[in-house]
Amino acid sequence: MVSVTLQGLYCQAGNFHIDPWRPVERALVTHAHGDHARSGSKRYLGARAGRGLLQRRLGADAVIDTLEYGETLKVGDTTVSFHPAGHVLGSAQIRVEHRGEVWIISGDYKRTPDPTCAPFEVVRCHTFITEATFGLPIYRWDDTGLVAQDILRWWDANREAGRSAVLFCYALGKAQRLLAELGKLTDRPAYVHGAVNGLVTAYREAGIAMLPTQLVSETEKGTSFAGALVLAPPSAAGSTWMRRFGEAETGFASGWMRVRGNRRRRGYDRGFVLSDHADWPDLLRTVADTQAEKVLVTHGYTDPLSHYLRERGVDASPLATPFEGEAED
Repeated sequence: MVSVTLQGLYCQAGNFHIDPWRPVERALVTHAHGDHARSGSKRYLGARAGRGLLQRRLGADAVIDTLEYGETLKVGDTTVSFHPAGHVLGSAQIRVEHRGEVWIISGDYKRTPDPTCAPFEVVRCHTFITEATFGLPIYRWDDTGLVAQDILRWWDANREAGRSAVLFCYALGKAQRLLAELGKLTDRPAYVHGAVNGLVTAYREAGIAMLPTQLVSETEKGTSFAGALVLAPPSAAGSTWMRRFGEAETGFASGWMRVRGNRRRRGYDRGFVLSDHADWPDLLRTVADTQAEKVLVTHGYTDPLSHYLRERGVDASPLATPFEGEAED
């Protein structure tokens, strides 16, 4: 029902593409990350909760239609609906039904609780397209609340030492999740990089509670950032932008921090294991929960996950796509 074309994943029965990597007539979009939501298509369809983020990503002129989670729409000879993926605000799995056959294209997803988005919904299907960003047994996530407490302790230690704490994280989803989790523990404001700020605004407009924030570039000249927490995208590391913070410790919040050598190679002082993707146990749990007869595995560790599933009797195989699964997650 869904095949890979030069433009992207294509459903012939509905004459639409899903997360296309080239411009098409009609694109159904799982979420607003750049490897899934690309500009240039004539018309888009997404989950209503993610409309604000999609508009920011695709541009003011993009024509975006939306559906509430669970609402169905007839598209060609198919019936489609969007269901929470638990990845970021407005992220969705796309359910496509044609002549009694059901496919789920999950996009990116996670099963751990996140105060900034709707929780993942299990949808049974015949064929399940799953990500495998962290599709190796070594990737297992700690309780998010404990990670947030660890970050707060790190921030407190730097405050006492008169240093700023610069925490690098993915600008869409991760930064807002951190601000929401820390908001449960303190009401101290944090500073944010410009790349993070507009997306924080979009989350606030959606009613998500987070720490109060101030844009770094709007602080008065000569402002001391000693004792401050600053959230910035990884691209800001090593840039001249960092000079304004004086003595600072750096941290990185990412699932990749599960492997300690990654922190040392990247030159961060601290690594905090926090991901917006499913870990190994939750990938396996999700495949089982969907009761899918066939599983297609895309972006990430596709071969190891496919092999593991096949050894356990699941009809699984890799599906090659350009999706990246947030290399900095």
